Amino acid sequence: MRTLKPVPISIMASRLTNLISRPKSFVSARASSAPHLTRQMSTEAQSVASRLSSSGLLRSQGLIGGKWVDAYDKKTIKVYNPATGEVITDVPCMGGRETNDAISSAFDAFNPWSKLTATERSRFLRKWYDLLIAHKEELGQLITLEQGKPLKEALGEVSYGAGFIEFSAEEAKRVYGDIIPSTLADRRLFVLKQPVGVVGAITPWNFPLAMITRKVGPALACGCTVVIKPSELTPLTALAAAELALQAGIPPGVVNVVMGNAPEIGDSLLASTQVRKITFTGSTAVGKKLMAGAAGTVKRVSLELGGNAPCIIFDDADLDVAVKGTLAAKFRNSGQTCVCANRVIVQEGIYEKFANAFSKAVENLLVGDGFTEGVIQGPLINEAAVQKVESFVEDAISKGAKVLLGGKRHGLGMTFYEPTVIGDVKRGMLLSREEVFGPVAPLLRFKTEEEAIHIANDTNAGLAAYIFTNNMQRSWRVAEALEYGLVGINEGIVSTEVAPFGGVKQSGLGREGSKYGMDEYLEMKYVCLGNMNSN
Repeated sequence: MRTLKPVPISIMASRLTNLISRPKSFVSARASSAPHLTRQMSTEAQSVASRLSSSGLLRSQGLIGGKWVDAYDKKTIKVYNPATGEVITDVPCMGGRETNDAISSAFDAFNPWSKLTATERSRFLRKWYDLLIAHKEELGQLITLEQGKPLKEALGEVSYGAGFIEFSAEEAKRVYGDIIPSTLADRRLFVLKQPVGVVGAITPWNFPLAMITRKVGPALACGCTVVIKPSELTPLTALAAAELALQAGIPPGVVNVVMGNAPEIGDSLLASTQVRKITFTGSTAVGKKLMAGAAGTVKRVSLELGGNAPCIIFDDADLDVAVKGTLAAKFRNSGQTCVCANRVIVQEGIYEKFANAFSKAVENLLVGDGFTEGVIQGPLINEAAVQKVESFVEDAISKGAKVLLGGKRHGLGMTFYEPTVIGDVKRGMLLSREEVFGPVAPLLRFKTEEEAIHIANDTNAGLAAYIFTNNMQRSWRVAEALEYGLVGINEGIVSTEVAPFGGVKQSGLGREGSKYGMDEYLEMKYVCLGNMNSN
């Protein structure tokens, strides 16, 4: 595949300097488990960070009750750029005490916020959306710096993430109740929908903006207040988004952000009786722990967990459409999404043609620093992620799979890994059983439609699935038979703020986005008004 060297920090600094004519937000981040891969930030980059800090969007403190605060014990954690290993800044390593104060702040803010009219809350959210879009370029730069994805993808995430705030602003005014015909003449029955209360939102590093807005937008629209716990690998985008929320006039305490000691923060959110809901995107293992912990106070939970997405290519598929769609479904964000195609299941009649065409397309993916023009794949988030990918590939090879392309670390070093295609993968291999979360496409063969469905459903996960076929009847049959919350037919990217996102089986509970996602933050109250016939 074609490769490009990372952009020198001096060029990056020059690019960013040109954007300082208005408030900005960037930083780089990511914890690397390999000490030799990190180094201190260059003088020029420090200068850029300093100017960004003065602009107001580069934040390196937590947000509690509308105030930017350090950890109470002054402990910090470093944030790294995954493409270069450079230390960008330090952020507070917060724990239980800070989280409890954030919860108290959110609890105090809940009553006045929930008492606002839906129209008033809608206006605040619309202003927040406007500010996110106004700072789209800066937020995209920030995402690329701390998460590593190509700038074009990062800008796409800003638009996607902001879309949840816009949709929530609109949907806030459409939280309808109901009138129920009574069985008795002197009674009137109706249903109210009211906000759940304080929400603990725990978000991952792979979409540092969109995973926050997808939760916080509907929560605020319904009248809830939130305590956000972003990943310690990518906290800076969350802090920039929170700063824009303040600039939008959202009252202090409605949005709070804490980061650092994940177990302590999680335990505090679970133990508090003031927190009435936990919403989490991340691994199935952590989701199960949160679900168990929430039982102690009987909290509501929404869980968007791991996937093992099948991508089924039938003999009658349009080859070009199938290659393009699978490429998008597999290699977006370097394969680091929960809806990435984890198993490419190809019917034997088209297997060789697809494998050749797909490998050629993958070979043309440009690998490099996300700020380099034309780059399609950036680095993996950290060294542990690379080691996981290596172990999965080694397992497949040891069991008879064949490397058609890639299969090793990239020559750029750091946490770059070559876009990889593995052929003749079998169902007992790790690549088929577990989520690789990296740029590796395993190809499996099948003969019949029934076999494809069986292979696809033979997993505990059930988040996303993809089908490529030109047979309309087959597309309906297979879509209905697949045990997944999302199904893309002849399309590799299906997520949108206007449709429900979520999984079945061990991929989670609840839905995010769309009108259905609003219900996750609402309690239903039945009211019976009696004695209506008396004066």
